[in-house]
Amino acid sequence: MKKENTRETDILYKGTRVKKNARTPETLPLYLTTAFNVDDLADLKNRYKEQGYTYIRTRNPNRNALSELVTYLEKGQNSIICSSGMAAISTTLLTVCHSGDHIVADHTLYGESIDLLEKLKTYGVSVTFVNVADRDEVEKAFTKHTVAVYTETISNPTINTIDIEKIAALTHEHKSQLIIDNTFATSYLLSPLTQGADIVVNSLTKFANGHSDVCLGSVTSSNAFIKKAYDLQVLLGTTAAPFDAWLCERGMRTMDLRVQKQSDNALELARFLKNSKFVKKVHYIGLADHTQHQLAKKQFSNGYGGMLSFELSENETLINKFLNKLTFVHYAMTLGGYRTTISHPATSSHYDMPKDQRLKLGITDGLLRVSVGIENINDLIEDFKDALTVYDV
Repeated sequence: MKKENTRETDILYKGTRVKKNARTPETLPLYLTTAFNVDDLADLKNRYKEQGYTYIRTRNPNRNALSELVTYLEKGQNSIICSSGMAAISTTLLTVCHSGDHIVADHTLYGESIDLLEKLKTYGVSVTFVNVADRDEVEKAFTKHTVAVYTETISNPTINTIDIEKIAALTHEHKSQLIIDNTFATSYLLSPLTQGADIVVNSLTKFANGHSDVCLGSVTSSNAFIKKAYDLQVLLGTTAAPFDAWLCERGMRTMDLRVQKQSDNALELARFLKNSKFVKKVHYIGLADHTQHQLAKKQFSNGYGGMLSFELSENETLINKFLNKLTFVHYAMTLGGYRTTISHPATSSHYDMPKDQRLKLGITDGLLRVSVGIENINDLIEDFKDALTVYDV
């Protein structure tokens, strides 16, 4: 008869196994375990064969569930889930390029995406920054070493878009891959892969999760590319934490509802700001007089997104008064949450960019970026209307 274990041992093992049928929970359980036990070497070999669960960095049920959801929404063949949007971007670029390769990148990319591309130059990867909305400029940038074009569906913070089908066709003519960051639009508004893109990256931290409480990214593409990206991801350690994946998978269940409301609110807020005598310019592709509105109508579904920017006079004192007079809209260095937030790109996302270069991109000292939430639109407009009275001097 087996001897009973002591308390010292049993405290480690009691309650570690589910003893009754628990195979069909209403919501996906959270798998925080760093490892899954195997019965023997035969079981271990079978796990490897079927790509089952063994260790947290290689595979986790919560990451896999989120990957399945993202792949479906982005209309790809497979996805990997990364520890941040930048982890998704870095894993993608390191999978795509090698020393001696060349990348064509949009000059209005997210500031840290530009920093990463600049860093790649130290590893023998050359980069040419262009206006991807200008087909001729993109065409001239290609070299025999170009492996990819990297751009965004909606630029940050100037809120412009690109003709994906045209850029994709041009990219493929040069035997290169088109990488598109779809963070600002989300798959609810735009499907880059169906319009010719080869790889789509997302910062799931933003609109996808929508609750400002996780940091995650994703890469979606063909099975072949994702296999390469996954193998590199495991070595780089850019895999996402299970809890973040679990939270994001929960948040994405309401993404379509949130993004629709955010898009509707953004359009109404943009129209209000456009008619304000204190606002110099509004950047929002949903406005009928925006130079890219017809292109946006062709490419986008369900609206034009929850991001807009607008320009005030370049008076720091008045900008600070405006920010302080807002009552429920607050400054935040992120976007995509269900509450409306505001930021000043010149001192946040593009703070380290030389001023002359920043101004060429249209990022003035009076530019403010707004991530529109799901508040009552009348309350939202009233908050901005009241805060803008500080300019009535």
